[in-house]
Amino acid sequence: MTEVVEDIENKLETDPILTQVESLQKAVTEGNPNEVIQILSDLDQPEDAADLLEQLSKSELINTINLIDDKLDPSILIELRDEYRETANEALSDEAIVRIIKDLQSDDATTVLEDLHEERRVKILVNLPQKRQKLLKPKFSYKENSAGRLMQQEFVAERGNRTIGEAIERARKRTKKLPKQFYEIYIIDSRKRVEGYVLLSDMMKNDRSKLLSEVVTPLKSNITVNLDHEEVAHQFQKYSLASAPVKDEKGRIVGMITVDDMVNVIQDINTEDILHLANVASADTSNTVLESLRARTPWLAVNLLTAFSVTFIISFFEQVLDQVVALAILMPVVSALGGNAGSQGLAVTVRAIAERELTGKSARRAVRHEILTGFANGLLFGCGVGLITLMFFQDRPQLAMIIAMAMFCTIVWAAMSGVLLPLTLKKFGADPAVASSVFLLTLTDIVAFLSFLGIASLVFL
Repeated sequence: MTEVVEDIENKLETDPILTQVESLQKAVTEGNPNEVIQILSDLDQPEDAADLLEQLSKSELINTINLIDDKLDPSILIELRDEYRETANEALSDEAIVRIIKDLQSDDATTVLEDLHEERRVKILVNLPQKRQKLLKPKFSYKENSAGRLMQQEFVAERGNRTIGEAIERARKRTKKLPKQFYEIYIIDSRKRVEGYVLLSDMMKNDRSKLLSEVVTPLKSNITVNLDHEEVAHQFQKYSLASAPVKDEKGRIVGMITVDDMVNVIQDINTEDILHLANVASADTSNTVLESLRARTPWLAVNLLTAFSVTFIISFFEQVLDQVVALAILMPVVSALGGNAGSQGLAVTVRAIAERELTGKSARRAVRHEILTGFANGLLFGCGVGLITLMFFQDRPQLAMIIAMAMFCTIVWAAMSGVLLPLTLKKFGADPAVASSVFLLTLTDIVAFLSFLGIASLVFL
């Protein structure tokens, strides 16, 4: 055992990440900003530097940012996880944020500004150059988590009557206004309405004299400024988009969204749904104990109330429990299997809802599929648990029949609830990922105990 511990300690001591963290912490403690900047710049990619900063506690990150302030590389800041980026922005001076926003593209600049309190955001915007103000201010008129907030206003658009060669030359003359990365040129009419797009690969394959209108591809997406980010993500997934134009109410192009931004959105949406299913508001390991308590305690309180409702149901069957103690031993088996059966259906349904797979006839097929699965599982496990019970309680064969019937009823109910409950919540405008699990487990437990103890009462009393 001692050798194993020593081996782990030796590996940790030689871990390059830990070595870099220790060097960074030492430089911050000694108040050496040049050393901190050198450590961060020695890493090849800003993503690696962001990962290194995320190894620090929030208090250490604040001390680090206070030390280097306006020397922080903007590309490192934008790669930090949301919680760390927000902490860093709070620690940065106004002058440093102004410099950072000048260097970032409009979508990343908006992300930084969104982290700030409104009063400070207004102050920062006022200190930006006029051109930058005109670019960024309108974005905050769009709803939060909308395409208008996500988009960048740097894009390339041309009229279809221009040749490929002309489009290339025009782009070369305004390199400073081009987005850092783009995959297609949008074709617009005289009113700036999008008619389609031309992939850069198509431009490379065709002769320079060819008109853009001859190689244009019809637009697949339909993204407007107020479209919710979940719907934007759905379109990116559905059409396998690398980028997409964003249109205003009149169909005019006002920006574009690229796949790198959507990867983050899709990841955030999936993480949020998983956390909601577990009734957790945040998975950030850097949270303080108090922050974790605030995020989790309300849901535990709700679960406590629902647990007492189940206890209240059980109390009605005190008489039969007193007479047949074996029932108390078998009760958890019914509720546990029912809960797991319901959770399986719930997980599948919530994912399908998020992917827009349950609409119209597909929703009816999903309900039918889960009910049939519930019937099959109910028969299988009802008979199985009944046989196992008979082996243990040979003197009371009635128990095998009772638990088999209760198991069947519970699993069928759980399967139905797993699909119908989230669909019902969705229909009434609630988020099925947030509310489903609490109601599902409570209802499944109630049905489990009602069926099990109810049948037992009919048999034994």
